Amino acid sequence: ISFSCLFPAPWHFSLSSQVLPRLMCLCYDERRQYCLNNSLLFKRHLAKVNDVDATDTSNPNLNYGLVVDCGSSGSRVFVYCWPRHNGNPRDLLDIRQMRDQHRKPVVMKIKPGISELAKTPEKASDYIYPLLSFASEHIPKNKHQETPLYILCTAGMRILPESQQEALLEDLRTDIPVHFNFLFSDSHVEVISGKQEGVYAWIGINFVLGRFNHVHNDNKAVVEVHVPGSDQQEALMRKRTAGVLDMGGVSTQIAYEVPKTVSFASPQQEEVAKNLLAEFNLGCDAHRTEHVYRVYVSTFLGFGGNAARQRYEESVIRNIATRNKLLGQRMGETPESPLLDPCLPADLLDEIGPSTQKLHLRGTGDFDQCRQILQPFLNRTNETLTSLSGIYQPAIDYTNSQFYGFSEFYYCTEDVLRMGGDYNASKYAQAAKSYCSTQWKTLREQFDSGWYASHADHHRLKYQCFKSAWLYEVLHSGFSFPENYKNLRTALLVYDKEVQWTLGAILYRTRFLPLRDIPQESLKGVHSHWRHSFSFVNNHYLFLACFFIVLLSIMLYLLRLRRIHRLQALPEP
Repeated sequence: ISFSCLFPAPWHFSLSSQVLPRLMCLCYDERRQYCLNNSLLFKRHLAKVNDVDATDTSNPNLNYGLVVDCGSSGSRVFVYCWPRHNGNPRDLLDIRQMRDQHRKPVVMKIKPGISELAKTPEKASDYIYPLLSFASEHIPKNKHQETPLYILCTAGMRILPESQQEALLEDLRTDIPVHFNFLFSDSHVEVISGKQEGVYAWIGINFVLGRFNHVHNDNKAVVEVHVPGSDQQEALMRKRTAGVLDMGGVSTQIAYEVPKTVSFASPQQEEVAKNLLAEFNLGCDAHRTEHVYRVYVSTFLGFGGNAARQRYEESVIRNIATRNKLLGQRMGETPESPLLDPCLPADLLDEIGPSTQKLHLRGTGDFDQCRQILQPFLNRTNETLTSLSGIYQPAIDYTNSQFYGFSEFYYCTEDVLRMGGDYNASKYAQAAKSYCSTQWKTLREQFDSGWYASHADHHRLKYQCFKSAWLYEVLHSGFSFPENYKNLRTALLVYDKEVQWTLGAILYRTRFLPLRDIPQESLKGVHSHWRHSFSFVNNHYLFLACFFIVLLSIMLYLLRLRRIHRLQALPEP
């Protein structure tokens, strides 16, 4: 903001966006604490805006880090950067994705997945070379030696035998240090579990949402936390974190913080829970508890949208084959006698099964009936504190919690129903009912007229009714979310950014790096104290020296007077 028209030319001045909130605080001293908190909020929002700017690689105080995500279909390298830590052990590193001169994230992907090299592990380093070469060109050369590199492999590598995994990893450990000067050790390359991947995703999303920034009085919801492993009796009040729901094509995952100490219905349940609960400290100081979290993560294979449809179709084929055999019928075997499917839009004709067992379907578009048919596929049990397939799930405080739904949770609510964002169960069910009951011919016409999202295709139109019912049942019958739950938001991006689990990975794995800066800050304090003490000692001795000099002078003066007095007292000869 510039001020010029009311003042003479020599008095013209400007206020930057960083200075303005501070000046306003000075004007209202009685609300200074409020202003300081708002200033911190302002800085955070400003940081989100600046996050899309090109990274200033000439800044010597900028640090860098690399994470290679070796997935099943391909591998991607993500380049992150962060400024020097402020020295406060309560604060985490301000890690952001690096952006090139065109303000685009520095990311590169190659195909296929590294697991395809299982029989030729000696080619692993050649496979990864283009990714690291790309990253090295964006990071200043004088920073390479202090830039940590992590190569983390996921689903594709998990299914390989351990011997093949180790052969691929060993080739990377051996050859990468020969060609690149990054900060890289044997522990920086590994196959991570689904639990680790889920925890990293939870960390990344909550970091971007600002839930790890424990600023008081910033109008954010708080939660009472019993810190794991802490001796303190009083509960800690801190900012509420967000849970994560993610439904892909093959699997569904849920991750959320468990703020209270958990109890178990049986020793067997406690044993299972150990593999689903992760306790970790995101802070750099192991003795501080403000960044200690207990997170529940569970992944359900076969519960993704496409996998669920496949299970459903296989069940239909088995059941109708048995029924036809027992009753001597040919239901669904010809187009003239199709099997009625409530999970397909009205009057949609479809074929399922192998060529030797082809089954013809005709949709009836009955959303409620589809939901009822799908309930057995959740594999629920009567045991308490369980969800899909009877897997242990800690209690969720639905009155004080928040969740974000990604992937299919977003596509299913937005692509066709056009109601992504804040989730409302009754409105969602009503929209899904309306879609399912609409004639397939009408849906095709609406698609051709551009009614739906640009990336929606015929596959989405065809299976939207099924996926709508499946998502509803997984959420409300599987995970037991009440139908009046108001704090679920479906999203594709967080603050207009696609948040990868790799952000959480580098945040967790570099959590001790601030220790390099904190001692220096502490040392400055020590030096300052030393200088102060030294100054005090100097002044103290100077005072004593002056005191003794004055005292000595007085004594000498008195001795001299005494001598003069004696000389005057002697009789004259």
